[in-house]
Amino acid sequence: MTRRFPFPIPFGWFQVAYPEDLEPGEVTALKYWARELVLWRDHDGAFHLQDAYCPHLGAHLGVGGKVDGAQLECPFHGWKFDGDGACTNIPYSQRTNKRARVRTYPTIERNGFVLAWYHPHEEPPQWDIPLIPEVGKPEWSDYYKSAYIIRTIPQEMSENGVDPAHFRFVHGTDEVAQMESYNTDGACSEMLSKQAYVTPRGVTWGRIDVWNHGPGFSRIWFSGIVDALNIATTTPIDHDHTHIRFNFAVRKFDDEKMTSSVADAFVKEINKQVQEDTPIWENKRFLPVPALSDSDGPIIKFRKWYSQFYAEPYEVGVG
Repeated sequence: MTRRFPFPIPFGWFQVAYPEDLEPGEVTALKYWARELVLWRDHDGAFHLQDAYCPHLGAHLGVGGKVDGAQLECPFHGWKFDGDGACTNIPYSQRTNKRARVRTYPTIERNGFVLAWYHPHEEPPQWDIPLIPEVGKPEWSDYYKSAYIIRTIPQEMSENGVDPAHFRFVHGTDEVAQMESYNTDGACSEMLSKQAYVTPRGVTWGRIDVWNHGPGFSRIWFSGIVDALNIATTTPIDHDHTHIRFNFAVRKFDDEKMTSSVADAFVKEINKQVQEDTPIWENKRFLPVPALSDSDGPIIKFRKWYSQFYAEPYEVGVG
């Protein structure tokens, strides 16, 4: 293999922004899925994600482009395109060009994220992202956020979740969560586990349960000593880099300072673990036939589930 990872970019729902990143009428340039993109928000507040280059003469719509109502105007010749990518106006012509279309990606605003659907063959969404009931409820905190760009692929990051043994050696944890079950159903996977916590009053058992909805959206639920939620999103930038975001919320205590300190502790720990994982992720390679022990996690089952998100052919060599 000439590359560390033989895989194409997976398809699915991926976070491309937070709603507060753009005000209505604003435009920004992005790069995800090895594509140059333009994200804009029309004057009614709806988000639109499209390929960046104008089909007329190739200007970048995200650099100098302007929003006019529900249309995006090219900075080069003023051609306008609607939220579906159709050319709606050529200011110096009596006609529009029906062949001049901009590829548009299905986009939703949900759970405090702007999510877009990517498929290399432009197939429509094949599953949905659920509404998380805790998000936005008064008894839960707002998100405590952190983000990283890491030189690896989403599959490698997700595989950590079914590899409990690494927590002892990479993260130095004395107690590792005990996996109770790992099940998959179409685009979703579920991992249920229990965790021992050492407290001044002795050992207390809690839970760490994880639900994945495709390759880009994970919901991790912590319960026991405190109730906390982490929504992790992983978005491929190109074939070798991933943008990962962590979004923590905790069930509020009566004391606001206690809520903040608990949330800060969660964020500090996850940031510590990401920084510990990064040298591994950025320097390891994919082994198609790993030499597993009898007590490793369900890594092969995970890989089989994840493989459904690759729509393009690839070869997994040995060596």
